Amino acid sequence: MVTAVSYSNFRKSLKAHMRQVNEDADMLLVTNTDPADNVVVMSAADYESLMETIRIYQNPYLHSKVLRGLDLAQQGNAAARDLIDADGHSEQ
Repeated sequence: MVTAVSYSNFRKSLKAHMRQVNEDADMLLVTNTDPADNVVVMSAADYESLMETIRIYQNPYLHSKVLRGLDLAQQGNAAARDLIDADGHSEQ
């Protein structure tokens, strides 16, 4: 659930709110008297993750690949694999 805070309280405790957003991995709704001025604050890491999810969802090839993988996993046809780093070495 998103926590809401007024603009004036957000401004007064900006550092604490920024820390809260990063530590809790949650978003913060900053409200103003005019609802058109409301904003949502989230950590940069969460934003990047959200944008990557959107890019995958919007790419038909990647989206179908993820769905196929989920289907295989649900059918019990999944296997553990070692990750390979950018240099081609297996990560342990």
